[in-house]
Amino acid sequence: MKVATHHLRCTECATVIANDAVSSNFRCPLCNGLYEVLYSWSEGPTSPESRLPNPSALRWLWQERRSSTMAVDQSGVWRFRDLLPIVDDLEKVVTLREGNTPLYDLPRCAKAAGIDWLLAKHQGMNPTGSFKDTGMTTALSVAAQRGFEWVACASTGNTSAAMAAYAARAGLRSIVFIPEGKIAWGKLSQSMDYGALTIQLKTDFDGCVKILGELVQKFPIYLLNSVNPYRLEGQKTPAFEMVEQMDWQVPEHIVVPGGNLANSAALAKGFSEMFQLGLIPRRPKISIIQAEGANPLYRWFIDSNREMKPVTADTRATAIRIGNPASWRKAAKAIDELGGWCEQASEQEIALAKAEIGAEGIGCEPASAVTLAGLKKLVALGKITPEERVVLILTGHTLKDSAYTIDYHRNELFTDAENAELSQAEQAQHAALRKAPIVIEADPDLVLHTLESHMNQPQPA
Repeated sequence: MKVATHHLRCTECATVIANDAVSSNFRCPLCNGLYEVLYSWSEGPTSPESRLPNPSALRWLWQERRSSTMAVDQSGVWRFRDLLPIVDDLEKVVTLREGNTPLYDLPRCAKAAGIDWLLAKHQGMNPTGSFKDTGMTTALSVAAQRGFEWVACASTGNTSAAMAAYAARAGLRSIVFIPEGKIAWGKLSQSMDYGALTIQLKTDFDGCVKILGELVQKFPIYLLNSVNPYRLEGQKTPAFEMVEQMDWQVPEHIVVPGGNLANSAALAKGFSEMFQLGLIPRRPKISIIQAEGANPLYRWFIDSNREMKPVTADTRATAIRIGNPASWRKAAKAIDELGGWCEQASEQEIALAKAEIGAEGIGCEPASAVTLAGLKKLVALGKITPEERVVLILTGHTLKDSAYTIDYHRNELFTDAENAELSQAEQAQHAALRKAPIVIEADPDLVLHTLESHMNQPQPA
């Protein structure tokens, strides 16, 4: 299918450049802003030459590709390639059959949040276990097409795993810069396994980003952090999948975790493009939830002066432990244009929400659980009404940070001082969800007595 080529537009000063004219750090030389990918139809069909097939034809085509044996058709990203024409040769596409992630019903979590209807789009079911795969397949395919040998990223874990896997698949060499301190080693083990050169710097994530930004201007290394606009082209496709899975019905509200803040911007772009092209009748609201210890966007949101101030990030939800998010302006635009909100969640609220999601048989990493914790607050504030249809974006698999889960259920995640701050009701909520291993002697009678005592307890509602 023939579609127009693309350009890049600065999201701050609106300067448009050719796609091959972008600098190595993906920053506008005029204002230091980030770019977005611009198509001739990005803001609606403008001429017969640029108009895509009608919405019904696109829906049919995307559904037909699901039965194809071609790798690009089996990908839940490249199946929608008509809306991301960023590579000239499909043979250059690097894919691990990413996307096609499930949409789960969460009835007990809906009850806990005080709403009637709640779904979770689980991006942790991607090949390397996080939403980063959907963006990495697109950005790394561009890198491969443009002849790069080396690719690199700064990461708290998920980005490095995705980049290393896709680079290995493409036969490229990869470098990972990770911060000293709080990272999830399960994620880092993936990038090691996929052959990445791993460098741990004595700084935080934002310090790693700064170093990498300087390096890519001196060496032919392709930057694969979320400042790369081609990452967002892949990360917009879960919006397409979601409404397709809902029979092209649009939920009222999407709730997204907030770390480096590109994912919410990508989803907003996906919904906006579908709306402009007539695939959906309206766009959902998008709200972003951050951890209290890494909440620069939340502080911006409640600041009457709307001034972004970086923070020193500190949260056990390591995937969103970012104090100076690169894509904050894009995320802020998504909130303002789509009418969403920004909230924050405490460490205890995140842990409780993660356990509640897990109790439904749907595991996720801690950063994903901020969505449910934030949803509860938005409902309590009247920002989301009980009858609204809400979709949580779960960004990472539960095994990404298994130590967190084990510590929670053993009641070792928080200090005595932190636990003392909880009310009796909150302590009871946690106690009801904790399922620590029971250690007893290998005696049949003792085992039977222990089982009977648990079997006689009522099943949680």
